[in-house]
Amino acid sequence: MSKVALVTGGTRGIGAAISLALKKEGCSVAATYSSNSDAANKFSSENGIEVFQWNVADAAACENGVKQVTDKLGGIDILVNNAGISKASMAHKMSVEQWDEVIKTDLDSVFYMTRCVLESMREKSFGRIISISSINGQKGEMGLINYSAAKAGLLGFTKALAQETARKNITVNAVAPGYIDTEILADASEDFMKSLISKIPVGRLGTVDEVSRIVTFLASDEAGFITGSTISANGGQYFA
Repeated sequence: MSKVALVTGGTRGIGAAISLALKKEGCSVAATYSSNSDAANKFSSENGIEVFQWNVADAAACENGVKQVTDKLGGIDILVNNAGISKASMAHKMSVEQWDEVIKTDLDSVFYMTRCVLESMREKSFGRIISISSINGQKGEMGLINYSAAKAGLLGFTKALAQETARKNITVNAVAPGYIDTEILADASEDFMKSLISKIPVGRLGTVDEVSRIVTFLASDEAGFITGSTISANGGQYFA
């Protein structure tokens, strides 16, 4: 797969695994990050992946960033919308700022990024747009109305855009992971983890590599007949 791939939030967790998997498949990979330059540069030097810093919640920053990537690596063939944040709070206590920050980072950014690459994909009649949603965008989660709403919004975005781009050989799909073994859960208590895993029928957390393998397949030529779909990877915890 000799193509250019851009992975937002691509230097840590699921995003890092996706960046590495796409590189292994032969892609030239650009990974974005928001703030931790030391960690991002370490990831880049260890893995030979180009890293770029910008705030995906800022439309102008996305335009400037995509231009930087294109100038350095060439036109983007594969966009993976992975960047996201979570700000937990019950609805009656959630601030407007908590709502806005999550919606802009987790949902608005997907539109900002996609609009920057869509025209060039249309011109060459090829593209792969893959967005990382969540089990919580499918079933909702108490205390995460902002995150659940944003991740659900990605699913509607995916279905609508897939219809617009299908005749241009651009596929648009989503992946909805369940609970994955990343640093987000590293500080969770033993009781919390026991309770969480008891709700997952396969009896364990997912791995970042299990998610990245789905993304690399959706990005491949072999997945050209799959568009507008959401692939769940949650160990049987929820059936959409």
